[in-house]
Amino acid sequence: MSTRKPATIAVRTGIESDTQHHAVVPPIYLSTNYGFPAFGDVPKYDYTRSGNPNRGLLEQTLFELESGKGAVVTNCGTSALNLWVTTFLGPDDLIVAPHDCYGGTYRLFNTRAQKGDFKVLFVDQSDPQALAEALAHKPKLLLIETPSNPLVRVVDIAQVCQQAHQVDTLVAVDNTFLTPVYQKPLELGADFVIHSTTKFINGHSDVIGGVVITKTEQHAEDLAWWGNCIGATGTPFDSYMTLRGIRTLGARMRSHEEGATQILDYLKKHSLIERIYHPSLPEHPGHEIALKQQSGFGSMLSFEFAGNFEQLKTFVGALQLFSLAESLGGVESLICHPASMTHRAMGEAALAEAGVSQQLLRLSVGLEDPQDLIDDLEQAFNVILEDH
Repeated sequence: MSTRKPATIAVRTGIESDTQHHAVVPPIYLSTNYGFPAFGDVPKYDYTRSGNPNRGLLEQTLFELESGKGAVVTNCGTSALNLWVTTFLGPDDLIVAPHDCYGGTYRLFNTRAQKGDFKVLFVDQSDPQALAEALAHKPKLLLIETPSNPLVRVVDIAQVCQQAHQVDTLVAVDNTFLTPVYQKPLELGADFVIHSTTKFINGHSDVIGGVVITKTEQHAEDLAWWGNCIGATGTPFDSYMTLRGIRTLGARMRSHEEGATQILDYLKKHSLIERIYHPSLPEHPGHEIALKQQSGFGSMLSFEFAGNFEQLKTFVGALQLFSLAESLGGVESLICHPASMTHRAMGEAALAEAGVSQQLLRLSVGLEDPQDLIDDLEQAFNVILEDH
């Protein structure tokens, strides 16, 4: 069954797996503990932090979607990153991370490095010299975030993995923006894939979760041991809900992207837009790489607002169908000001280094009718133009 397409894996995994009542949809197992068949016999499930049928089905679905061998579902995306570094890094080990990564990732790695848990080096991975200098230190781990958050920059996964493996560095790719529908990092050479399942995987903005997916069974066992040890694993209800959301992943991703394409066409022509960031644009850094390693461009986009900062705030406040909120990947459209929201923990110097300006706005295009979303953007822009 390994030849099944992603949409089939997402829909069918776990269907008709109930052997007691033959329910088509797998039931939810909320029990915190499980009985031992007999004294001395160790069952498959004993305590839910260690394992649970709902979490097991979600893990199976995710590692099959990513062409992996195992997975550990965690209680949030940051927890997945924390589990990964906790499992493989010691105080003398180095991790190389993107200089323009998600603000929460930057905060986690930077703070733990300051405590002496490990060493971290933030570099521009699209700069060959900077990457080569970083790999010369022989890091234990390297994290790629492509497309990046919030500038959707693209990094050549296959090339970076090849260079990293030459110095025995293990590579993980944060695949949250594209999901396995549009990008398969393990097939491009990565050792791990990490998701905030809160985002597109679940897709309904009602469950927090994360996952680390592995290329080898041994790495999956190592992560599972540490996940149980530090209590990072996901709950049965959250796993049940995430699996419910993932059933429609393929259809949702296509619809998200169709809406984003129409919005991009509109934004290209507007006088209040200084620059747009999206991998589908020929002028976007990494566009040619995206064509090579992605089967779609996704629905996350950012742009530099051409007016002044007060006009930017007025524009955001005038929107009716884009909620001003963090997170992304849900059915509802969101707008975010990264410098003051998702990336504010980085500090001014790190924001400047990453290219995240005060004029940058990020859109997560939802599943509303694209024309309604365009009309909403138009009326918000008009508020500025009429006052000008």
